[in-house]
Amino acid sequence: MLLNECEIIRDIYEVERFLGEGAFAEVYRVKHKFLGRQAMKVFKSPCTSQEEIEDKLSEATTLSKIGHPNIIRVFDAGITETHVGQCGYFTMEYVAGGNLMSFWRSHGASFVPIIDSIEILRQICAGLVVAHAEQPPIIHRDIKPPNILIGYDARGLRIRVGDFGLAKRVNPLTLIASASGTPAFKPPESLLNVDSCAGDVWALGVTLYLLLTDRFPDPIHGISDFQKGKCWERPLVPASQYNVQVDSSLDSILFRSLELKSINRYPDAGAMLEALMDWKLPKSVPSKKTGESADEYKSVLGSFTQSSRTTAEKMTKEAMKLSQDVTKLMEAADILEEALNRCPELREKYEYQLKLWRRGILL
Repeated sequence: MLLNECEIIRDIYEVERFLGEGAFAEVYRVKHKFLGRQAMKVFKSPCTSQEEIEDKLSEATTLSKIGHPNIIRVFDAGITETHVGQCGYFTMEYVAGGNLMSFWRSHGASFVPIIDSIEILRQICAGLVVAHAEQPPIIHRDIKPPNILIGYDARGLRIRVGDFGLAKRVNPLTLIASASGTPAFKPPESLLNVDSCAGDVWALGVTLYLLLTDRFPDPIHGISDFQKGKCWERPLVPASQYNVQVDSSLDSILFRSLELKSINRYPDAGAMLEALMDWKLPKSVPSKKTGESADEYKSVLGSFTQSSRTTAEKMTKEAMKLSQDVTKLMEAADILEEALNRCPELREKYEYQLKLWRRGILL
């Protein structure tokens, strides 16, 4: 790893622990000398010129210009010495609950509650509205659950769109950009190496379909399925066939966001947000999961082991002990959020208590 626990960075940050990594960077939880916990993203390849530094920190530059409660906030950026040389870094707000992938998996064999799924997509769209409204628009190009941070605040679920590493301003004349991102969340036109705001809408549709049905709308069994367009040969199965809580109007929103031709989709996140805001939860909906099991989509990412359950239970006990000190209630909530994402069985038991803690209520 590039950084070590307890290491001091620039006399300001203390590295607390490693959080995860992607192809180009590692992420750590750090403690700012004055401002408390933050997340630090450190790029793996060292910088040898000013141009490289600016290129690596372009994501931080983009995020600093898109101010919105549902876009991850950036606090600082710079370079730091590591064992491989000088590497660029930036710090951003730390979200204890982790990402949407962990949140989705933590519901185990149950669907994410439909009202939560809609609220999550509404907030993602609300953040992207700001990016899509830029002149020219900024497209994310890699919307997917691992890049969506999720937690709780005093109002309930709080979503932040993160990882703008592939974000790009579109060509103001054609309103397209060269495509990049994750195949399972990329639209058909990306095979022509183009992307647009409507491409982000496709990824939003895939994400919503996944939350509602525990499966992808167009299963990709290999990269060749994507490259040859085979995954889009079958007509889209309505989400209501897998989840009886999905009504016809929600099916319609999904169908439009997943239209094969980009011109037939919602043109941008703002248009999709408007449709989602108009949707109302039916007065009477079944509460149980029906249809064939799709749990393999969650288990393929790794099953929850006895070790993870033991760790989660230990964290829960630690949170309960901390909560007895009202000044440490938010720290206790952070730990409990992490525990819930480690062990599905704990969510039903402790989620309501977590929500109360985020409101500053201790029972």
